[in-house]
Amino acid sequence: MGVALLGATGSIGNSTLRVLERQRDRFVPVALTANGNVAALAEQVARIAPAYVGLVQACPEAPAHWKRGAECLVEAATHPLADIVVNAVVGAAGLPATLAALRAGKRVALANKETLVMAGEIVTSTAREHGGSLVPVDSEHSAILQCLAGREPHDVRRLILTASGGPFRTWASDRINAATVADALKHPTWQMGSKITIDSATLANKALEVIEAHHLFGVPYDRIEVVVHPQSIIHSFVEFVDGSVLAQLGVPSMELPILYALTWPERVPDTGVPSFDPVGVGALTFESVRHDDFPMLALGIRAGRLGGAAPAVYNAANEQAVALFLDGRLGFAGIPRRVAAAVRDLASLPAGSLETLLAADAAARAHVLAGTED
Repeated sequence: MGVALLGATGSIGNSTLRVLERQRDRFVPVALTANGNVAALAEQVARIAPAYVGLVQACPEAPAHWKRGAECLVEAATHPLADIVVNAVVGAAGLPATLAALRAGKRVALANKETLVMAGEIVTSTAREHGGSLVPVDSEHSAILQCLAGREPHDVRRLILTASGGPFRTWASDRINAATVADALKHPTWQMGSKITIDSATLANKALEVIEAHHLFGVPYDRIEVVVHPQSIIHSFVEFVDGSVLAQLGVPSMELPILYALTWPERVPDTGVPSFDPVGVGALTFESVRHDDFPMLALGIRAGRLGGAAPAVYNAANEQAVALFLDGRLGFAGIPRRVAAAVRDLASLPAGSLETLLAADAAARAHVLAGTED
């Protein structure tokens, strides 16, 4: 099967290529795109020789035959040789490609959670109408998918997503508020890109995942919970209406959910990840979320409950606030303040179409840039 990989040079992209190279008899990378990392993309192209190469940013040092601009994401996602599209683009930029791939009837292995957060109803209805399919790559949603094994939403009492707690799980409030970029990028269990690593530190990532789970599995928000699990071995639980609970366990490697998204609903032999050693793992522990110290989780869930433009506003405001933090222009404590203000002021914006959601996205970014809440 042909695979288009959007965001090939990022953390998920590199993990996907490792999986694809181990599974050469089943999958062929036919299209690769990257945002602006010309050197890394060139190395991948030399190794893989895909039929299509695209670069979102204009870089004069890129080869002349590479496609340029944001439209390359849609072109790669709809490439005629691609049966599966792995969308590992960071942020709202991944939404048009997801919709285009679904309209073309393709399977989308979705690592771009912002797609469903921004436009969950539009995305899921597009998949239904055009015969495309969404298979999650996030470890938490992959775990839920595996535990459900074809069960219907009415069989489910609760979904319980696990969170590592990030680098500040044991920090006091005043220390969290003064955290530096270097502090926030020291994730204890996962190796990820900078944006999602900051989201893990604020727990915004878990809010996005709750919204995503709501749309993927049709479970109401009041039946989706989050628990802190520092070892990152249990990736999610599903509690059924009879009281039985299933959990999916595995070593913290994104290659496992990536492989399952590519092969779902089948499983194929693979030796890229170490075998699970329950004795070596040791004790598994769980903690309640400290909502007062990590307000981004409750704020995001509230945006999801509000619906309409609120989730898109939350997502875009968070993206912009994280960018300011990474650039040294906003303190860590300023992230939730700026996002809360944007949701407060802009949640009621129109949200009936992709165009209105993109307008809400732009308004939220501008609101954060102009903010003085910190």
